[in-house]
Amino acid sequence: MLKTPAYAANSAKAPLVPFSIERRELRAHDVLIDILYCGICHSDVHQISDDWGRGIFPMVPGHEIVGRIARVGDQVSKWNAGDTVGIGCFVDSCRECAACKDGEEQFCEQGATFTYNSKERDGVTLTYGGYSTRIVVAQDYVLQIPDGIPLERAAPLLCAGITTYSPLRHYGVRVGSHTAVVGLGGLGHMAVKLAHAMGAHVTVLSHSPGKRQDALQLGADDFIATRDAEVFTQHAKRFDFILDTVSAQHDYNAYLGLLRRGGTMVLVGLPEPSLLSASPLIMGRRQLAGSLIGGIRETQEMLDFCAAHHVASDVEVIPIQQINAAYERLVRGDVRYRFVIDIATLKRS
Repeated sequence: MLKTPAYAANSAKAPLVPFSIERRELRAHDVLIDILYCGICHSDVHQISDDWGRGIFPMVPGHEIVGRIARVGDQVSKWNAGDTVGIGCFVDSCRECAACKDGEEQFCEQGATFTYNSKERDGVTLTYGGYSTRIVVAQDYVLQIPDGIPLERAAPLLCAGITTYSPLRHYGVRVGSHTAVVGLGGLGHMAVKLAHAMGAHVTVLSHSPGKRQDALQLGADDFIATRDAEVFTQHAKRFDFILDTVSAQHDYNAYLGLLRRGGTMVLVGLPEPSLLSASPLIMGRRQLAGSLIGGIRETQEMLDFCAAHHVASDVEVIPIQQINAAYERLVRGDVRYRFVIDIATLKRS
């Protein structure tokens, strides 16, 4: 076993502290990755707080991982030592179900093996995430980080990037699409950049009027402050597509009224249950859908798209010793727009 320095929460709502984990020795199709950067996702905060009730402790978070391959197994054919690679939200799946065969492993019918707070396919071994110095992963679940994307800015693409890219691509957002993004946080800022790169006319819908300038600088064409309820009447039936990135509870019915006939609104946030009326759907033949990250094939497509269009996440790089303060700031919304841990600071400590 490979003894590996990490940071972990020892129990629900406990602060993250230095911890030691054991990575498995390389199997024939595994690669060993020295981690360089790991993004901080809001779901990391939910997980260590056990907000979703599935916490396995001690927990090492982190599923936005960028690093370099240090060693490869005897039968690895896709990668070489020295390759710059990424690991996203899952590290394995059943490989046999219809979803896996379609390259949509995130919907594995037997359950994907998530990068942390999950169990390996043996049902016993726990997974630990990227707040650590290295990770061992099967070669088929590794992604190439293209040249041209700064590595620290590539890390959040492995979650925030694919979470927003997948629905934009799946529902056909393209040149001329009138697209709205609800919320301008870690997910929302990526949605704006990606939709803009796809040629859409992008409008940000935000409860915070002070985010107008940021939205326009990120590539939005327009900004609507939703604190004034009258805007929902003024802009009724304006948009072809709405991507809702907000995790706080809000009124879906109001936003559905902003869709044109036949329009689609996709949810990628996880708010508390909200009441939903059928009327806005029925009266405009509108669609309300959800989306979950992306498979390996689509995530690689997203990374290549970002490299080709010079898209990357806006980040604040921190030493791992500031992780608990970063969580507090994240909960307050005090980051533009994603924290990324420099794992060299863990190696030095």
